[in-house]
Parts: sequence; structure tokens; C-alpha cells
Amino acid sequence: MARVVVVGGGFGGLAASLRLAKLGHDVTLIERAARPGGALSEVHAGDFAWDAGPTYTLLPAVVRDLFRKSGRPIERELELVPLDLVREHRFEDGTSVRLSSGRAAQVAAFDGLGRGLGQQWVDHVASYADDWEVLRRGYLENPWDPADLPRDVARRLDGREMLARRLRKAFRDERLRLVAGHPFVAEGHELRNVPAWAGMTAYVEQRFGAWTVEGGMARLGDALIARLATRKVQVLTDTEADDLLVRDGRVAAVATPAGEVDADVVVCAVDPRRLPALAAYVERTMPAIPPFVVHVGLSGEAPDLPHELVLHGDPTLVVRTGGRAPEGHAALTVHGRGSLSEDILRALARHRIDLRPQVVERVDVSPREQVEQWGGSPMGVLWQGRGTTRRRLGPRTPIPDVYAAGAHATPGAGLPYVGLSAALVAAEVGPAG
Repeated sequence: MARVVVVGGGFGGLAASLRLAKLGHDVTLIERAARPGGALSEVHAGDFAWDAGPTYTLLPAVVRDLFRKSGRPIERELELVPLDLVREHRFEDGTSVRLSSGRAAQVAAFDGLGRGLGQQWVDHVASYADDWEVLRRGYLENPWDPADLPRDVARRLDGREMLARRLRKAFRDERLRLVAGHPFVAEGHELRNVPAWAGMTAYVEQRFGAWTVEGGMARLGDALIARLATRKVQVLTDTEADDLLVRDGRVAAVATPAGEVDADVVVCAVDPRRLPALAAYVERTMPAIPPFVVHVGLSGEAPDLPHELVLHGDPTLVVRTGGRAPEGHAALTVHGRGSLSEDILRALARHRIDLRPQVVERVDVSPREQVEQWGGSPMGVLWQGRGTTRRRLGPRTPIPDVYAAGAHATPGAGLPYVGLSAALVAAEVGPAG
């Protein structure tokens, strides 16, 4: 049985802690906030509450596998619900497309923008099928050695084609390029710096759909936090991890203001820049900047909007419905990126969605505040070209018995990548001997 210390209590830290505890290790989780959960938590104001981070996930199998591998199946505690409509995109020319999962539905949706566009879209999505299968097997679901990657994996990770170029080749219609590039723009990346293979997100979304948790995604965080006690994970909250202590070339402890926490194995589930022992290894990377976020509580009914509405332009606005509100009220969240020289709700009103007369509660969260609150960017590492893949840490790090999970150890933000990173760490550490 190894003494495992997990630094960071976001989804990656929770998932790693639970998996390693189920494998028989003695696990301690260190969290700087008063409560674990990270972005899988709620923002409260008055009688309103909103999901602080994601409101849905792709690849529900990642979440289901985590619950199975750490105790009871998720169906005994939560209800995962598929979204019939993933999101709606509205463009500056007044046209729009409502995007569901599934090939046939997407053909019909894009044909509504113009004859033949549906086939162009599904042909583009299908072009990622091989990328997904190769990277799923050799990079996302199984431990890998960056110095000894399978040839087909290395060929993709080291490829020179960027997503912006691939989309220009695939689509003459700018609206399709906007839809395909949206997940990366929403995470703060420039498409000219994102590897082309990363566009397989469109394939995953089409094939597996988007899913949410009945009652809000924060309930997923609550269930995982409750399971920490079941798996006998010691949780140290309000505790800052100052650094890793390395002795005789191996990790020995995690330094905190209250003293050292002895460790045989450490999992870094935060931005490695926070730990000086690891910071030097990631000095060539940068965090992706989160969007500006506004949570609003409304009197009366909210406008009839889909789960997620993307309003393309400058600024680009993303409206997410949902949240908890008292009877006769509604809750929703608005994200903004780009030229935010005016109030977000005023910019939203220019799209003929004027919420201002109904607002009774409002919480503004800047990108800086999100980073400070969660100890790092929830969007992970900024794409700066193909080299970014190998500059990240994870699942291994250069320090023996130190591993990395979470948004900063994955090729993208979001629960699926983060959950898979925790599974890789558990596979590397292995069961207690």
C-alpha cells in the first residue's frame, strides 16, 4: 500500500483519489478551498444557484467508468440525461443552425443553411474517425511513453497541419468553420495554433452525444465528494500545497503551511506552475484564459432558448440555460469572449435577447477571479502549436513517482479528457502490492 497524496480537489483530483483508493492505496487529498469540487460546484446568490463550470459532458462512458471503478454505478445515485439539442448557433447574417447529435440530424440541420452543406459537414466529421480510434487506444485510454509512442500516434501528435487550415480546406462557408471551431474558441484558443487532429471533438459529439445530470452538474461533484468518505480518503481542505519535497531523487512529501504530508506517490491535479518542483518543466506552456462569466437570476420566465446558444460575432456570447431559481423565476449564465468594451447583458440585448428588465440577481466572474478561485485555469493549457502536446506533463512527470492529472495534463479541457487523465494515472500507479 502506497501513501498517495493528491494535490487539487477538482474533477481530476477527485477521480484520481477515488480510483487509487479503490486500488487499495492510502490516499490523502489536499484542497486549497473550503470544499473540494472545483468547477463542479455551484455559484449562489439569494435564492438562485448556477453551475460554476460545465453544464454538460461528452463521452458519458468516462463518468460511468469512474463510478464503477470506485464503487456503485452512477445510475444508483444520479441520472445522466442526453441532450436532444446540443446547442444552437446564430450567425451575424441572421441565419442559424440547431445542432443535435447523430449523423442524420446533422445533415438535415446544415442543409437548412444551404443545399449540400449537410453532406460537407458529415464528411468533415467522418474524416476524424481514424484519428479518434488511433488516439483513443494509444494516447487517451492507455498509458504512453512520449519517448516511445506508437508510430500512428506519433504521426498525428507531431503533424504540422493546424485546425484553421483544415477547416479552410473543408469548408468554403464560414458558418461551418465557425461551428467546427467553436469548442476551441470557447476554451480561449486560436485555431491557427490548435492541431488539426483536435477537431475530432466534432466526431465524439456526433457519435456519443452530449449529456447532463438531472439537477445540474454540481450534483456530480457532490456525489464524488460523498464517495471520498466511502473510500476512506483523508481530505485536507483550506490547505495550500506549497511544493513537493524530493529526497534522493524521489518524492518524499508535500509541503503545506501546517507541515509536511508524507508521500510515496504524488498526483498533481492542479496547474503545475503552483508547485516549484514541477514549474520548471512547464515553463514553455501557458494557461488558456477563461471567458468572462455572468450568472443572472430573472423574475418571470426566461426566453425560450436551447440548453446552449452561441451568438457568433465580436464579442462571441454563449448563453446557457439552467440553474436553480425560486418559483416564478429563472436562472441562466452568459459567457463572453472578444471585444467586451460594453456590459455583457447590453451586448446580449443587441441580439434581441434583453434580460436587463428581469434581472434580480447577478454575479459577474472575471477570468482572473476564476483562476484565483480554482488555483489555475479550468481551460487547461493554451494551444501554441503541435509542440504543446509534448510540453504538458502527464500522466508521468520527470520526477519519479509524481504523476499529473486534470485539465493541465490533457489535450483539452472538459470532463472527458480530465476523467481519462485520472484513469491513466491510476493505471500507471497500479494496485497496492
